[in-house]
This record gives sequence, C-alpha cells and structure tokens, in this order.
Amino acid sequence: MSSKTDPSARTMTLVVNGDERELPQGLTVAGLLEALELVPGTVVVERNREIVPREAHAEVTLAEGDQLELVHFVGGG
Repeated sequence: MSSKTDPSARTMTLVVNGDERELPQGLTVAGLLEALELVPGTVVVERNREIVPREAHAEVTLAEGDQLELVHFVGGG
C-alpha cells in the first residue's frame, strides 16, 4: 500500500536531543516516550523550547519539524 492510501505509513521528521528521527504522523508526546521505551515519570519533555507538562503528554500531538529535548532524572546518593 502506498502512503497516500495508508495513513499509518505516513511519517514526520522530528529532532530528538539533536538527532533527526522519522516517526509516525499524529504521534503524541506520550506515544513518543512509549516508542522510545522511556518511563514518563522520569523524563522532562521540552518541545520547541517549552516544557510540556506531564499531564498534557497524552494530548500534545507532535508535528513535522518539532524540536524535542528529553531530560532523564537519575537517582543516586
């Protein structure tokens, strides 16, 4: 099937921590974290220089060209 008839085959380019990635269109911040196998409670997400509140991760849809920085919390003592 071509990407014109199969919406799930459409991708977008995002920049994640400085690296370009091809990901499915319509992906939310929560979906991105899941795709990257990251635990949402341990990551702060900045989209286009603005922090995305954790409670908005499931509602914020990413778009072509978005620049994301993902920062992990690391525990220690």
